[in-house]
Amino acid sequence: MHSKDGGASARPRVRYEKRDRVAHVTLDRPEVLNAMDLRTHEELAAVWDDFEADENLWVAVLTGAGDRAFSVGQDLKELVRRIECGEPHTATFGSRDKPGWPRLTERFGLSKPVIAKVRGLALGGGFELVLACDLVVAADDAEFALPEARLGLMAGAGGLFRLTRQVPYRTALGYLMTGRRMPAARAYELGLVNEVVPAGQLDACVDGWVEDVLRCAPLSVRAVKEAAAISSTLPLERAFATRYVWEERRMHSRDAQEGPRSFVEKRPPRWTGT
Repeated sequence: MHSKDGGASARPRVRYEKRDRVAHVTLDRPEVLNAMDLRTHEELAAVWDDFEADENLWVAVLTGAGDRAFSVGQDLKELVRRIECGEPHTATFGSRDKPGWPRLTERFGLSKPVIAKVRGLALGGGFELVLACDLVVAADDAEFALPEARLGLMAGAGGLFRLTRQVPYRTALGYLMTGRRMPAARAYELGLVNEVVPAGQLDACVDGWVEDVLRCAPLSVRAVKEAAAISSTLPLERAFATRYVWEERRMHSRDAQEGPRSFVEKRPPRWTGT
């Protein structure tokens, strides 16, 4: 993901590496705690497009460079420059008509799982990215917050909507209305994080989650993700009666036959994603 600009500003904001079945996506501005400017969002959009389209990739790991922050969210220095240049700044939800749309926070059709690996600060838009991931593993030094109200802003990239759905309503309002920080241990207690480990064990822990995801049939994982997201707001009877695209693909796939066959034959399954 390279810019056409020259000089130091041309350095990519996002590192994107493919290894085996895994996409490694790294926000790479450690000098500003991985704050996200407009170019970061443009680069991320291209990454997510490629990740979804590449049939060889079955899971992504999203993280931030360095050991101080996953991401502190929007690049406020860039925002101030845009305001001073007369660019209208209206509070709104979502990123439609903005660079990088649809951003991860609005890629409701992204079928493949994304794991957030969090070290240090995940604030504002950084926390909103975490909330949009499917699995979250954090170091014990991680801290989460949506401090937008302290800046006259709004957690408009889904933070307000997702936090009130993922933790008890009044608990969510407490964090949204104060901007207070949430330690990793508290995030785990609230169910926002799947596992918290010492920082030195973070890579190995995430690798373990990746390995376990890859042990499962990729179409089953996608069917789980889709059905869980869609059915979460449906009455139970309607959830059973709803058609799920990825479940229908899984049901008619070779892998749906390979799984039971490998069990009977007492051998590891050979998933193809077809």
